[in-house]
Amino acid sequence: MKNVQVSRLSTSLIALSLAVLSTSAGATVINDIFKVAEQVNAQAKLSQVKIDATTEQTRELYADYKVVLKEIEGLQVYNRQLERQIAVQEREMTELAASIDRVTEVERQVMPLMLRMIEGLDQFVELDIPFRIEERRERVERLRTIMDRADVAVSEKFSQVLGAYQIENEYGRTMEAYSASINVNGRDMIVDLLKVGRVALVWQSGDREMTGWWNNQPGAKRYEEIDESDYGTSVNRGIKMARKQLTGGLFAVPVIAPES
Repeated sequence: MKNVQVSRLSTSLIALSLAVLSTSAGATVINDIFKVAEQVNAQAKLSQVKIDATTEQTRELYADYKVVLKEIEGLQVYNRQLERQIAVQEREMTELAASIDRVTEVERQVMPLMLRMIEGLDQFVELDIPFRIEERRERVERLRTIMDRADVAVSEKFSQVLGAYQIENEYGRTMEAYSASINVNGRDMIVDLLKVGRVALVWQSGDREMTGWWNNQPGAKRYEEIDESDYGTSVNRGIKMARKQLTGGLFAVPVIAPES
């Protein structure tokens, strides 16, 4: 009887031991499963972070790509505009080259013309009544000097020649009075000269004792004295009018009658 009880007790202890062992093994497996699950979750989170980073990087690259596309489109438009400008400039360069060739040809023709104009102006000054004669001669000499200068453009030379002609043309339409030294009968004297266009050049001494004119006839070409009683007062009036010392009016001067 006692042996049977011992046997039953042993069986119970074995069953309890197996139950305990079974429970301990299940807990270990569950813990392992949890650990694996936690590792999977951690790896999933890490993968998601990488995916999010890659997605954001992709968005940024796509945005940059669209910006680059816009820049390329703008550069293409700019290049087409530059091509049109270059084409226009090439046509202008061709036209400019042709113009330069024409200018060179014109220069070859203009230079002799200007030299003839200067010579003609020189002769005109010498044949004209001798008002401001030194100033006018110096102007002609300056023109000759300019013609020899390589640093002066042809256009500027031509402008200077035309300017001199314009000045001479203006002399014929103006009246002026100024003091100058003249030679009368072999004697130098300071007088007041009155130029009336190119019609007359008369003079009067400072004390108004002597009055005269420039005799421009071919055989004379000299300063001469005239009768004070005929022209003294009139010439003095003209001198004052030219100097704005007297209001406008009439005055008489000796002139050479035209010949048929």
